[in-house]
Amino acid sequence: MRIDNILSTLEAKHPGEPEFLQAVKEVLVSIEDVYNQHPEFEKHRIIERLVEPDRIFTFRVAWVDDKGDIQVNIGYRVQFNNAIGPYKGGLRFHASVNLSSLKFLGFEQTFKNALTTLPMGGGKGGSDFSPKGKSNAEIMRFCQAFMLELWRNIGPDTDVPAGDIGVGTREIGYLYGMYKKLARENTGTFTGKGLDYGGSLIRPEATGFGALYFVNEMLKAKNLDIKGKTVSISGFGNVAWGAALKATELGAKVVTISGPDGYIYDPDGVSGEKIEYMLELRDSGNDVVAPYAEKYTGSTFYPGKKPWEQKVDIALPCAIQNELNDKDAAALIANGVTCVAEVSNMGCTAEAVDLFIEKKTLFAPGKAVNAGGVATSGLEMSQNAMHIQWTEEEVDQKLHQIMKNIHGQSLKYGKEAGEYINYVKGANVAGFMKVARAMIAQGVI
Repeated sequence: MRIDNILSTLEAKHPGEPEFLQAVKEVLVSIEDVYNQHPEFEKHRIIERLVEPDRIFTFRVAWVDDKGDIQVNIGYRVQFNNAIGPYKGGLRFHASVNLSSLKFLGFEQTFKNALTTLPMGGGKGGSDFSPKGKSNAEIMRFCQAFMLELWRNIGPDTDVPAGDIGVGTREIGYLYGMYKKLARENTGTFTGKGLDYGGSLIRPEATGFGALYFVNEMLKAKNLDIKGKTVSISGFGNVAWGAALKATELGAKVVTISGPDGYIYDPDGVSGEKIEYMLELRDSGNDVVAPYAEKYTGSTFYPGKKPWEQKVDIALPCAIQNELNDKDAAALIANGVTCVAEVSNMGCTAEAVDLFIEKKTLFAPGKAVNAGGVATSGLEMSQNAMHIQWTEEEVDQKLHQIMKNIHGQSLKYGKEAGEYINYVKGANVAGFMKVARAMIAQGVI
């Protein structure tokens, strides 16, 4: 494989897309050895085909705000690869959304979905519209206008969107309601739906739950126990909430949460009612964590800082891409961190990942760690197709087994000389092999 040639060609074709190029490079570097062992991959130009999305929809979204003024946003849907199933991936509504970030997320989603073993391809979409500060009526009108442009290109066996940053149950309800009216059918075209109309139990907390199931398997593989371990978490939304909930349930102690304003250090542990308070903070709409320190006097608020300076056993970035850099990684390593796992998509910079691997720190990438969210979305699709609803225990049991299987695949392909397990390589190779074999079997399309 000619990695440098592929990357330079890709950069020339798609300049100004750093997140996408970073994601592609990470995968190519880690699969190079296994790729070169299979000449059929080169013959079928698997990499050249895999790094280009099947198609991209870009569209104008015009809507009317509460003052009667017309607002205009850009909508996107990247249908990246459907070799193993319908496109599957979230919609992100945030001012920072651009094509580079969505292509990176769609590319990652392809491998993440393959790891779940469920029949789902990779996709991603969204808009530079931000729900923050908007009324419910404005959000509804935007979602309806967005769906007017997209509805013909999605469906239960074509492309199944879900929520992501800025798209929760409220937004999914408005989007699905408009889709259902336009398509004149009631199907599992969206996941993350409300429980009253086809949603799955434990979906909101599934990403965090799945991440801790994966981390627990990582520790067990090294004969370590999660009980009694201290955990640093970033973010304070659904993902961080689910991670804190499950970490506490498994016997660990979460000592940080964070927001755009800084982070909270709570040596007594974020547990019990404190975890529920995270949801109050999120739902307040202020996007800050400082009030936590005012409410719980044993904790400290560090304005403008990140939680990675604290000495902990386990570090879990749960907020956004590239939130943990090489300096943060060095601080964690110096403080003797045992395990780092990306719960957010590409939560660590490439330099940070390289440093963790160089220092043989137990590290796992987002495509494996946070696959519990999309896995539970896949379980929601199954329930919709069968017109049933599983109990919370049934969904959690299936999620736990899926995450255990993902760890097993990552372990299989990630073993290196000595005792080190390169989970980045393992997850990338496991996901790639499944997608590549499916692409070859289906011909040049």
